[in-house]
Amino acid sequence: MNPPRIRAPRQARAGEVVEIRTLIEHPMETGLRMEGGRLVPRNMLASMVVRVNGEVALQVELSNGSAANPYHVFFLRLERASEVEVSCVDEAGRSARSMARIAVG
Repeated sequence: MNPPRIRAPRQARAGEVVEIRTLIEHPMETGLRMEGGRLVPRNMLASMVVRVNGEVALQVELSNGSAANPYHVFFLRLERASEVEVSCVDEAGRSARSMARIAVG
């Protein structure tokens, strides 16, 4: 599984709300689609967790309603320089994570 892509500003002011965008490359097969007369096995992301400086800021449980290559946008208020970590796990137990650093001045 590829690491999630994170788009975040490199710098922010103390107390500023910043936009974080993530893209997770994953086929998200529901197990309901036929290909060549055979059912394509289920292959879905199960969860995504966002941590800021080690503390959970966002936790998402994903299900059948998720599209392939899910794209998420969320906002964080930062008071100090921060490391934003996005990690995800699929139903097969595979995991991937990425980090972004945001300087606060």
